[in-house]
Amino acid sequence: MPRAPVRPGKGTTMARMLAVKAQPRSKSPGVEELGPDRFRVRVRAAPEKGKANAEIAERLAAHLGVSPSRLSLVRGAASSRKLFRLET
Repeated sequence: MPRAPVRPGKGTTMARMLAVKAQPRSKSPGVEELGPDRFRVRVRAAPEKGKANAEIAERLAAHLGVSPSRLSLVRGAASSRKLFRLET
């Protein structure tokens, strides 16, 4: 997925869209960069009741050096392919 900045209206912040391939129930959690704004995130949590999504956001934020509150899940809550929005 190519880098696609979102151009907000006046007085709002810029954002980056991050494509994520999720791997829940992984024995070796971590984040792997696959390309510009593309990641594979391995987490220990099972994909139940949003637990894996929360851990994915935490690990991705730590990898990027930002607060998890700056990430929001845009698409893919029940899918292994997710799209996160990073507020810059």
